[in-house]
Amino acid sequence: MQPIKKIIVAIKDVDARSMPAVRKAAQLAKASNATLELFHSLSDTVLVDALDARRISLKEYESERLAKILKRLEVIAKGIRKHDVEVTCAAEWDYPPAEAIVRRALRTRADLIVAERHASKHVAKWMLAYTDWELLRQSPCPVLLVKLPKPYHRPVVLTAIDPFHENAKPARLDAALLQTSGRVTSLLKGSLRVVHCVAPSTLITANWTAAPIVIDSDQTDAALKRARKALVAEVARYPLPSHRLAVLHGSPREAIPSAAKSEKASIVVMGAMSRSGFKRLLVGNTAEAVLDALTCDILVVKPGRFQTKIPRRSRGAQLMAFPATMTG
Repeated sequence: MQPIKKIIVAIKDVDARSMPAVRKAAQLAKASNATLELFHSLSDTVLVDALDARRISLKEYESERLAKILKRLEVIAKGIRKHDVEVTCAAEWDYPPAEAIVRRALRTRADLIVAERHASKHVAKWMLAYTDWELLRQSPCPVLLVKLPKPYHRPVVLTAIDPFHENAKPARLDAALLQTSGRVTSLLKGSLRVVHCVAPSTLITANWTAAPIVIDSDQTDAALKRARKALVAEVARYPLPSHRLAVLHGSPREAIPSAAKSEKASIVVMGAMSRSGFKRLLVGNTAEAVLDALTCDILVVKPGRFQTKIPRRSRGAQLMAFPATMTG
């Protein structure tokens, strides 16, 4: 992770009573001496008929809404500036929200995006919505997705790496994970945990039992020792703040959330990787299950050379007009 010089915090609701993403972005901006931008995407649909009824042009309506949003953002920024953080405000007519945020980050060369998890009535309170997934998939810079409301106070930062680089996982992704975890831990004066998951040995059975049988054997002990040795060697390659290492015996979808909970982690740093090129970043049953199961904040990073598929040009306002009714 490069030094953090520019942070964008994406604000979904400018009138929300609580804004944990803004608070945490401000903490990181102050710690890294970075510029913070409060950004809001006006992505709601504009009804053309409603504009006609008000006898107002689209341009006038857009300007009116933008002015109101920017005024509200300035109120929020004023409170942050009291803590000696440089803050700017921006709002744009663009949609969908995830694309708008990524476009803004590209335009301003942001080093980090901070966003609050999008709430949904149809899923558990910690699970991710479509907008969250698209932001994590498409952003070329790291994304901190905020799930916890409390501000950081010497947080535990946990990251999971694979020192064997199995399943075509690139070594540069683990490097990015360790460097990012170390930087964030140092900035927030927290403590770092680095883990590696070793899947249990299983005997696949058929017909007479519904589930595989887990076998505890000398092979399992040897695998754990080998993993511990590889983890120590991998971590030793990077200058990190004080940290603890652990080899977790279990599948990542269960072991990582469990470790995060037992360690009381505030942030889990994870990597976005692809099965074939970069066509399906951060997609897969395991990755999605882990991210949804985590109840703490998530910082997602990507290996180098990632290029987003998001078009650079803004879409502007999303318009809708009802067809004129037929009269006989």
